[in-house]
Amino acid sequence: MKLVYNVNDKPPVSKLIISAFQQLLAILAATIAVPAIINGGMPEGLDAQMSSSAALFGAGVGTLVYQLFTRFKSPVFLGSSFAFLGSMAAAFAGAATASIGFLGLILGAILAGLVYVILAVIVKKVGVEWINKMMPPVVIGPTVAIIGLSLASNAVCDAVGRMAQDASGNFIMTTSGILSLICALVTLLTIILCSVFGKKSVRLFPFVIGILAGYAVATYFTWIGFATGNTAMQLIDFSQFYNMKWYPEFTFIEAFFSVPLDFGEGSFWSYFGTIAVAYVPVAFVVFAEHIADHKNLSSIIEKDLLSDPGLSNTLLGDGVGSIVGAIFGGCPNTTYGESVGCVAITGNASVRSITLTAFIAILSSFVAPFVTFLATIPPCVMGGVCIALYGFIACSGLKMIQKVDLNDNANLFVVCVILICGVGGLSLSFGKITITAVACSLILGIIINSLLSAGKHKSNQDELSKNE
Repeated sequence: MKLVYNVNDKPPVSKLIISAFQQLLAILAATIAVPAIINGGMPEGLDAQMSSSAALFGAGVGTLVYQLFTRFKSPVFLGSSFAFLGSMAAAFAGAATASIGFLGLILGAILAGLVYVILAVIVKKVGVEWINKMMPPVVIGPTVAIIGLSLASNAVCDAVGRMAQDASGNFIMTTSGILSLICALVTLLTIILCSVFGKKSVRLFPFVIGILAGYAVATYFTWIGFATGNTAMQLIDFSQFYNMKWYPEFTFIEAFFSVPLDFGEGSFWSYFGTIAVAYVPVAFVVFAEHIADHKNLSSIIEKDLLSDPGLSNTLLGDGVGSIVGAIFGGCPNTTYGESVGCVAITGNASVRSITLTAFIAILSSFVAPFVTFLATIPPCVMGGVCIALYGFIACSGLKMIQKVDLNDNANLFVVCVILICGVGGLSLSFGKITITAVACSLILGIIINSLLSAGKHKSNQDELSKNE
């Protein structure tokens, strides 16, 4: 869609504030989900808990660092990266005490960030033309589509309340599932109606309006559930307000004040090696997704971010931002597809909105009632939001291959392989290292495209030789 506000535009203050809040809502669920998942999988005997509010603070600070390195030219928010979940779990699993785990989170993020710094230096010296040749639209287009499509099941599962499934994989409808689906559809339809039929001001904020509508319906069902004693109708967990943490528990503080002198059965260096093996390879995998995200965002704002501010700067911003974010929140950051999707749907690419979102994330992490309110937004409501967001990411990728000649079998096979392997969920695990479906699909696409291009080039040369 046509942008309402471009990267350097200045929206009115009122619209700027609402847009920033909307961006925060778009990235919220994934950002605070990472520490929640890690907390749920803590090794037995470790009573440490990662702080969701600290992760929100880290995401805000990491985004500001990214904006500084990219000279405020790239309108995207950084948040907790799911790719490092296994790495973060390894930091705690190999720890003799919880405090070493917190130290491992910081060490791992520093190592992963250094990978980005090294890659940035290489790109600075050799340029980005090799990336454009290695990842032309026929490769990067379907890869971006896979980023959205690979998240489709997450959006649907949230929308139906993660209902049980029968032997055929069909969802078994329950009272909770039906009500969750109603809330998700109310949210989704509100977003659609606001985006399609709303006035200019309404079209800028469809997610805020959609989430509020879905939350209101979920609150109504929950109120009936409390009144009747029907727990299946209680979609919102208001008990979280009784257990609020009034301040962020920063990772560096947890690590600094409780690092033990005894590292258990191993030495510090053996533990350091475990962290390096867990984090460094994943950083190379996320590098591929970094390029895909920025190619996608470039197509939306119609400006090549790999040239200006340059891939070296986006990598530095992402890498250093990840380090800073992890020091505060424990989670390495990454550019968010949800943020890119929000830009695409609302048509608001103003970097000022992203910058204000970062400041709001930082400030709100100290406001326990606000953070808790955001945490009470039920998954079904966010599921309705994510159906739209992930769908737009997928469509953005498909848009990139509109001008690709799919009558050429070489192009057709590259697209086919990437789409099928990505949708099919082809991923590879080597111990604690997992190459995601997106990364596997991209790697296969690059290999096949390179082989076919080399074959076509040789075939053309042979043809010319015959003609001579």
